[in-house]
Amino acid sequence: MNNERIVLAFSGGLDTSYCVLALKKEGFEVHTAFVDTGGVDAAHKKWIAERALALGAAEHHELNAAGPLWDKFVVPLLWSGARMLDQYPMLCSDRYVIVEQCLELADRIGTKRFAHGCTGMGNDQLRFDQSVRSLGDYAILAPIRELQRATGNVRDYELKLMAEAGVEVPASSSKYSINENLLGVTLSGQEIDRFEAPADDTRVRCRPRSEWPDAPGSWTLGFEHGRAVRLNGEQITGPAMLERLNPELGAYGVGSHIYTGDVSIGLKGRIVFECPGIDALMCAHRALHDAVNTRLQNQFRHVIAARWAELVYTGFFFEPHKADLEAYLESANRFVTGEVELKTDGNAVTATAVRSEFLLQDPDSIYAQSASWTPEEAEGFVKLLGQSSTLAQKVRSAGAKS
Repeated sequence: MNNERIVLAFSGGLDTSYCVLALKKEGFEVHTAFVDTGGVDAAHKKWIAERALALGAAEHHELNAAGPLWDKFVVPLLWSGARMLDQYPMLCSDRYVIVEQCLELADRIGTKRFAHGCTGMGNDQLRFDQSVRSLGDYAILAPIRELQRATGNVRDYELKLMAEAGVEVPASSSKYSINENLLGVTLSGQEIDRFEAPADDTRVRCRPRSEWPDAPGSWTLGFEHGRAVRLNGEQITGPAMLERLNPELGAYGVGSHIYTGDVSIGLKGRIVFECPGIDALMCAHRALHDAVNTRLQNQFRHVIAARWAELVYTGFFFEPHKADLEAYLESANRFVTGEVELKTDGNAVTATAVRSEFLLQDPDSIYAQSASWTPEEAEGFVKLLGQSSTLAQKVRSAGAKS
């Protein structure tokens, strides 16, 4: 028997529940750690703790990471405006703060062993494993990944073994793989994996059109140096802001998406995801950022965003290059201070007004209205700007004729 302590990142779902049984069978003293990154109420956290102990955990630990998730992920996410393949805002990024807090717990209880419930078929294993290796010298155990040695269908095998052990599996867990946190919700499995239309029960935070409120919704978000700090005039923490925006915009169906991505291991991954609050924050931040920054800053933001998204999505959250990118992003957000009004009639949110003392406006020059330059200067600018194209057309036309 092993009798070594091990910290298991535990959610109470099918995979991590199986992990408790598997690790105990190997002789480990299992310390389950539920890292609260938002999206879970008190009753469900109580259920998670009771489930861990009922499965045989030696001790269950509840850790709060909503603040670190906001500071370390949401802030640079807004600074960059990054979405993987211009679609997915990496709602999976709570994995990184989960690893950090689990390893801190491991240090406190005196172990260098850490376990997670990732399969060998997705990107989460990269996020967990690479983060652990970047943060220290720890042994990594992945019982679900090891199941691939025994079966070709991991989920069905897990369900069978859990049933034999007399462990009840929630109906939602047996149908879909669900991840919910402060950022939003992702679902995969069943018809989603088959590239079919998602069933109605895949809706978690975003209501269908038949349930939308009759009156339009509106919000005012305040930013200081690119950080969202006020909601409707009230100073508020980032996590509290998302906790309010998620249900309020979700009621209008805002934030509902389907994403198909290329998983790092070479497969197509398809998910349903919902992120009402993140959609609202990203919409507001971009409206303000684009209004106060220069043309070249706004163009370069897209280059940075693509690189930052790639690093975060594929597991390189603690890569030094990511810190380099964020140093630039922080600088580029020095003057992103002001307020943005948002409005929705349902399904999508729009930035309708922007106020900032740093708006790049010339009172004497307004697009398509007035200008502080002469018609001759405008004509000369147009001629010089297009001169290369004009010359190419002349030279190539002449060459073709000869």
